[in-house]
Amino acid sequence: MPIAQCLMSIAYFCQMTLQYTFELLGTFFFAISGALAIRDHHNDLFGATFTGFVTAIGGGTLRDMMLGSYPLVWIGDIHFLYAILAGALTAYFFFRFLMGLRKTFLLFDTLGISFFTILGVEKALSLGVRPEIAAIMGMFTAIMGGVIRDVLTNETPVLFRKEIYATACLAGAILYLVLLNLDISRNLNLVISSVVIIVVRLLAVKFKLALPGFKR
Repeated sequence: MPIAQCLMSIAYFCQMTLQYTFELLGTFFFAISGALAIRDHHNDLFGATFTGFVTAIGGGTLRDMMLGSYPLVWIGDIHFLYAILAGALTAYFFFRFLMGLRKTFLLFDTLGISFFTILGVEKALSLGVRPEIAAIMGMFTAIMGGVIRDVLTNETPVLFRKEIYATACLAGAILYLVLLNLDISRNLNLVISSVVIIVVRLLAVKFKLALPGFKR
């Protein structure tokens, strides 16, 4: 019996470690995308860090406020602030290198939304909401930071551009819920659902895929 309990504890620890790693990585990647977003505005390190900060925590903060979950994640765990600072410093000191990479901004933003979508779904489910609401909260978690970033930098919010963006997040959230009901391993589910969001988003940009336009 003690051995079984020990194995269950190890499995639980591995699951929580993967989730925590995803959360920190998503925060880090979003902070980089936010800091790089001011590339045409000649801003300083503080401006880059601030933009990275609101990009990284914007969606999760609004989600937690809507669901009544306090304290907010980044207030309750200082490591999220460290991840944001690391992302901003990475963008600042390796700016030329990162901007020299093809579609760097797109890559970091895509990685961010893939991680945050699934984590948003899990957070909503843990608070007892229905799966349909959890899927919406996952999408909301992923996209709102980018929307705030675009507003701050006077860009058309990515949500309103032609390429598939929020739809990719919603598809990944729904897939996660389906696989969850099929009793797929949680860690495997995290990876599969995140990869699907990444693939859908990158294919949408590469082939200019978009949903039908709204017409009168």
